[in-house]
Amino acid sequence: MSDTIKRVVLAYSGGLDTSVILKWLQIHYGCEVVTFTADLGQGEELEPARQKALNAGVKPEHIFIDDLREEFVRDYVFPMMRANAMYEGLYLLGTSIARPLIAKRQIEIGKMVGADAVSHGATGKGNDQVRFELGYYALQPDIKVIAPWREWDLTSRTKLIEWAEQHQIMVPKDKRGEAPFSTDANMLHTSSEGKVLEDPWEEVPDYVYSRTVNPEDAPDTPEYITVDFEKGDGTALNGQAMSPATLLEALNELGRKHGIGRLDLVENRFVGMKSRGMYETPGGTIYALAHRGIEQLTLDRGAAHLKDELAPRYAELVYNGFWFSPEREMLQAAIDHSQLKVAGTVRLKLYKGSCIVVGRKSPNSLYSEKVVTFEDDAGAYDQRDAAGFIKLNALRLRLLGRRDI
Repeated sequence: MSDTIKRVVLAYSGGLDTSVILKWLQIHYGCEVVTFTADLGQGEELEPARQKALNAGVKPEHIFIDDLREEFVRDYVFPMMRANAMYEGLYLLGTSIARPLIAKRQIEIGKMVGADAVSHGATGKGNDQVRFELGYYALQPDIKVIAPWREWDLTSRTKLIEWAEQHQIMVPKDKRGEAPFSTDANMLHTSSEGKVLEDPWEEVPDYVYSRTVNPEDAPDTPEYITVDFEKGDGTALNGQAMSPATLLEALNELGRKHGIGRLDLVENRFVGMKSRGMYETPGGTIYALAHRGIEQLTLDRGAAHLKDELAPRYAELVYNGFWFSPEREMLQAAIDHSQLKVAGTVRLKLYKGSCIVVGRKSPNSLYSEKVVTFEDDAGAYDQRDAAGFIKLNALRLRLLGRRDI
């Protein structure tokens, strides 16, 4: 028991784990719990979370269910996509990028209701505990953080269910016994980990996939689409202007239909262990390729190559939870400056799990057919200049060669 915590804001999904946490906080800390449920486009009905919180004794005015979809895509997903960030070269950071927004809103609610603490349902083995708490501390340095999975003695699913039953918390039928895998979802992706996925040699069972059709069952006819960009951000699909969230939702449906965006990954967690996860990022995969496509025309070689050097560092910062760090903000400023002329249209071909850029055009294009052509360039490029260019670049190599011979 503690007499220092009077009110806590809990990141609350309404699922079994956070329902247990809600009751545990009330009992163990004797405090008032404020629940916060974020709508990040996870595709689930969120109103039942309100009723569950009411049933647990939470005051109606202390139940927050916020639609953050537009803010999520506009202020978090799109800035990250401008950086072409992929953790360990493959992962589009769907879970990672959602955590700072949830943390930010929790802190805001905490200040509104006069809370002493915030709480989350992340375990002590994963990355999310780090991401949430780095966000909390960056935004409110002296906030008290309660992480029940690091405090209580409910060390197994069986113990958790037993505790729930003792305290009249409803346990869904599919939560009894061992769950086949755990999932996290938002508008950008769905991730699945654990149990049937823990052996990295075994192929992911088809029933694990929830956001994409099996590529083998996707349409036999390719589909062509266009995505428009302005200052590095997507603005339209097939010529129709869309808000950030609306655009991502539309791309998600196209990716689902064509089986695009599946990733089976063994990754290095920030806490030190390797884990195997399955990620589905249908719309994000299409969007990331489209963004690359428009950058090919509009970014100078030096800027493009420097961005490619910065991208892994940026991705690692997001993955590890340092969204609110000064170094991420510094990188963002440089990246955003590089995007000022990144505008135009990209055409993509979607077919049975693949997404290929097949065309791109831009009013800011640096591509010159006149210079690059194999035909007569009418004096646009003097090929004889290449001889001196090569000799100057070869000078040090020739000196090394003479010495070593």
